[in-house]
Amino acid sequence: MNLHARYSGFSLVEMSIVLVIVGLLLAGLLPTLSGQIENQRRTETTKQLNEIRDALFGFAIINGYLPCPTTTTNPSDTNYGIAPSSCTADPTSEGYIPWKTLGVTETDAWGIKRTTTTSSWIGYWRYRVDRSFAASGVTLSTTFSADQLAIKDSANNTITSTIERPIAIIYSTGPNLTVDGQNASFEGTSGIYQSDTTSPTFDDIAIWISRPQFFNRLVAAGKLP
Repeated sequence: MNLHARYSGFSLVEMSIVLVIVGLLLAGLLPTLSGQIENQRRTETTKQLNEIRDALFGFAIINGYLPCPTTTTNPSDTNYGIAPSSCTADPTSEGYIPWKTLGVTETDAWGIKRTTTTSSWIGYWRYRVDRSFAASGVTLSTTFSADQLAIKDSANNTITSTIERPIAIIYSTGPNLTVDGQNASFEGTSGIYQSDTTSPTFDDIAIWISRPQFFNRLVAAGKLP
């Protein structure tokens, strides 16, 4: 018998054992890798949100007010991603950040860019602005419109001041690509939004601009009073 031929390779049993071990190792690593990827996407999305807030301040310093949400749905339209000249008088649905006007990313880290009018808005930045601060003529005495924006947590506690309300809210729908909690119900007036720690039922990521922040930036830039 040729001993070299007998011992030169793996038997089917040995190969099967190796494959089982490799499979077990991969099965143990996949959840860890998946978690790391989601953490990276969440970190990137938070970074992008901060960049959007800075871009909104930049727009306000140049123009004296905040941009309206984009309304064009056709990706081939020249106004797609552009802020309209005025906001919808009585909004009935969520708006989206005018990414082309601001020069920011079109979607969050989980987003899929739309290609047709019927494409879903997967991962696009949701945006709401108080209409009093999205038109020319803003002064230090400008007050809130009927939008009356507020941020609450999962326990329904208001986490923003009812005296100095947010004037702009931007949020990502997170890894589940769905609006969660208070964000899932749109109110045309007295708009309530939610920001909270991640849970099995809530993974949206939100930031906002308060009226004092807005005034502080415009005063510092010499745009007000």
